[in-house]
Amino acid sequence: MNKILTLLLAFFLCSCQTNQNRITDLPIDGPIQLHPKNPHYFLFKGKPLALITSAEHYGAVLNLDFDYKKYISTLSQDGMNYTRIFTGTYFEIPGESFGINNNTLAPMKNRVITPWPIVVSDLSGDIKYDLSSWNEAYFARLKDFISLAADNNIIVEVTLFSSIYRDGHWDISPQNPENNINIAHEVSRQEAQTLNNGTLLQYQGSFVRKMVTELNEYDNFFFEIQNEPWADHAIPVYNIVNKEDLRNNDWTYKADFANEASMAWHEKLADAIVDEESKLDQKHLIAQNYTNFKAPIPSVGDNISIINFHYAWPEAVVWNYHYNKVIGFDESGFAGSGDQVYRRQAWQFMLSGGGLFNSLDYSFFVGNEDGLGENQAPGGGSRALRQQLKVLSDFIHSFELEKMRPNYTSVTSSPGLIPYILSDGNNAYAIFLRAIGTEKSSLRLKTGDGTYLVRTLNTTTGAMSEAKEIAAVDGLLNLDVEIPDGELALRITRN
Repeated sequence: MNKILTLLLAFFLCSCQTNQNRITDLPIDGPIQLHPKNPHYFLFKGKPLALITSAEHYGAVLNLDFDYKKYISTLSQDGMNYTRIFTGTYFEIPGESFGINNNTLAPMKNRVITPWPIVVSDLSGDIKYDLSSWNEAYFARLKDFISLAADNNIIVEVTLFSSIYRDGHWDISPQNPENNINIAHEVSRQEAQTLNNGTLLQYQGSFVRKMVTELNEYDNFFFEIQNEPWADHAIPVYNIVNKEDLRNNDWTYKADFANEASMAWHEKLADAIVDEESKLDQKHLIAQNYTNFKAPIPSVGDNISIINFHYAWPEAVVWNYHYNKVIGFDESGFAGSGDQVYRRQAWQFMLSGGGLFNSLDYSFFVGNEDGLGENQAPGGGSRALRQQLKVLSDFIHSFELEKMRPNYTSVTSSPGLIPYILSDGNNAYAIFLRAIGTEKSSLRLKTGDGTYLVRTLNTTTGAMSEAKEIAAVDGLLNLDVEIPDGELALRITRN
């Protein structure tokens, strides 16, 4: 009998040690990566991570007048864990581009810093760039930004290129042959980011490899190849309004893919990142930006780990979840100045299984790096919104995120409600409810037998109710809900 007890004890201790090894198996060092147990989220410093932020309009590094130290400090204090930057291959026109009055991506003249040094071509004083050399002051600023973000546990999305939306943007681009001393042939803005761009391609490849080398030591970033490639090379694929005509040029009506020429260029640059990193110590994730709104993506390259949408609907997650990659909503911000629309976008997307969310925050601009500014812009942003997004982030991360997946089948009844649900099976449920035309309703949830602790969360204030114990009857959990503000979150865990 004692021998049997000894063997059982040994087996128990061995099992505990094995489970402990499983728990600590996940790396606590190294770059942010897809979570090996659930690649719809990230793994960073040994913990599952979703990225949620309201952040400036991408000019924090390239705009010399922008105090990025105060900006990073503000993001951290407000509980944001993510920001997105452009690198200087593209920037905008002050007071003009996209109706943004104070635009961090549009530095004042002579206050932009790019990866390439400036030379003066002649007595006219025209600015020209030397694409064969590097501006070390730029890389010092970039690395200081990434390092400071790391100190504040902020992940940086480094977007290497952007669509060049109109001729005025091409007129000031370092890639334009008129603005550099290296390219003697013509390149149109539509051809600039395709393989049919002549000698520009070699300079683009060199730039990508330089960025890879300079940033390799940092853990807290990932690359995105190009912002909104469909804007230069639009292939209309899906009309999001109840019409079949895809010829309408209004971008708010339809989802566009980029054409084959653009995608071939993307693939070549992604290959360059992977090839250059094969010679270095660390490997970093690569994101690709596919379309606005929603569409099922026909194929995703082997080098791509993050599928990014702009102005995304929850269906963007649902229709692409099978790729087992992070699905991102990495730009919102053209829906007015109010907080509500962006708060609800974030909850709906993240509770559908999204892995990152970024709302353009126009309260950040030069002189207002504390995010308290008032701006004239097509979008919003405020400290209040950032506090509301922190409520979402805290809620998401209060669950064992690596176990959570979208749950489309558990709801059997939800009159007047649109439910968005993540669950781990039947032990934990994260729910966001949108109420349509009602302030009171009920939710019937197929959970299996047992008792559950139910808490409600005010998504605006972050106030959470005391836990109420409710028993499932015949495997169904029946909940009466009051939603006077049109939205409510529920935290349900098996008791």
